[in-house]
Amino acid sequence: MKKLFLSLMFCSLFSIPVLACLNGETKKLKDGTEIYTDFKGFVPRGHSFNNPEGLEKTLGGLEKEYERTKDLDYLSDKGYILIILKKYKEAIELYKRIESIAPGRYSTASNMGTAYELIGNNVEALKWIEKSIKINPGSHSSSEWIHANILKAKIKGSENYTSESLIHTDFGNRKHPETDLTKEELYRLRKSLFYQLNERISFVEPKDKIIAQLFFDLGNVAFLMKFKDEAYMDYEKAKDYGFKDPIVQQRMISLSSMTNSKEARYSPVDESTEEMIKIGLSVFSLLFSAIIVFVFRKKIFLMLK
Repeated sequence: MKKLFLSLMFCSLFSIPVLACLNGETKKLKDGTEIYTDFKGFVPRGHSFNNPEGLEKTLGGLEKEYERTKDLDYLSDKGYILIILKKYKEAIELYKRIESIAPGRYSTASNMGTAYELIGNNVEALKWIEKSIKINPGSHSSSEWIHANILKAKIKGSENYTSESLIHTDFGNRKHPETDLTKEELYRLRKSLFYQLNERISFVEPKDKIIAQLFFDLGNVAFLMKFKDEAYMDYEKAKDYGFKDPIVQQRMISLSSMTNSKEARYSPVDESTEEMIKIGLSVFSLLFSAIIVFVFRKKIFLMLK
């Protein structure tokens, strides 16, 4: 009995749920500089970059580290900061320099493609993005095929900014999205859309037809996966970026009407609510443990003597 009681006490005191981190992916440079820390979850918010003044100071340090070590990662990181600072032409020239020293680096091809796209040279951007996919097809959560499709659509013209052209599928035009994709395919598409949108909105402000369409598609995926809160936020983002088709409002209404349905049990809470629940459970566990210790303090003292 004594062992059982002590075991229960131990479990109460030390099985407190660990608080989940509010932050998602963190990007650090070769020299340890932290560029951004993302939010958790599958609703893209973009990267919250450090202040420009701090990044400007980092540039010189990265160049010095390259001169000292001849490690091209320092130069590649310098190019990435130049892109963040909107110095796209400087970034392109730097990546050309890196390519001449060490041809075929993934980071060179990927960042060169991004820089070319941001200055409006979509043909050259597509060339480098397709090259980066060949070098590392699994990069960016295996989502760069969407980036390539975006560039192809841009080259053809705005009439090609459709679900079919951007993500090779469509979700119909009814109040509820429809698909032939399996659950696994929907999950992979959700990851790919999240990654591409999270990167893109870090550099592109509203309004933007491509981002609007991709947010609508991400909302449709979340809708089909029963993630209603997530879908609602994606649809709102689509509207913010200029999605004008009335279908988005119809689907948001459909989401609201599902609140009291049997499907409501599948609805996930948003990230902030999830964190509050975890914090509440942690506090409850601590209080419960304290109450046990207080109520049985005499017995515990006798047992431990």
